[in-house]
Amino acid sequence: MRKRFGRNDIILISVIVIISVALLLIWKLVYLKGQDTDSDACVEVTIDGRVYGTYPLSKDDTIEIKNGDGDVTNTLVIKGGVADMTSADCPDHLCVKQKAISKEGESIICLPNKVVVTVKSGMKSDIDSISK
Repeated sequence: MRKRFGRNDIILISVIVIISVALLLIWKLVYLKGQDTDSDACVEVTIDGRVYGTYPLSKDDTIEIKNGDGDVTNTLVIKGGVADMTSADCPDHLCVKQKAISKEGESIICLPNKVVVTVKSGMKSDIDSISK
């Protein structure tokens, strides 16, 4: 004997498929988005409030930050997903002594040179530095 699908069986199967797709989308939005954030994270360097450059945290790089005269004032090293100020020409060197940053919203501030390095959640401008 062969069983036929009735109207209630089709409705039940449709509801199961819709719930499964909805759960898959929610999982993708919540779980996978959290993983993508790290690869999209970037470091924004500003001097005196103006954006100097934006660099991905996922790519190892050494950025020499220059002032308006073209002199290097600070050196920023991005390695292993963290950014660290390795040198500065200021007398107190507080920005060099500060810990490396890697999470959104963390900053390194060099007051005498007015350099601020901040981790952002995604690239908002070109990766290349303006003054390279």
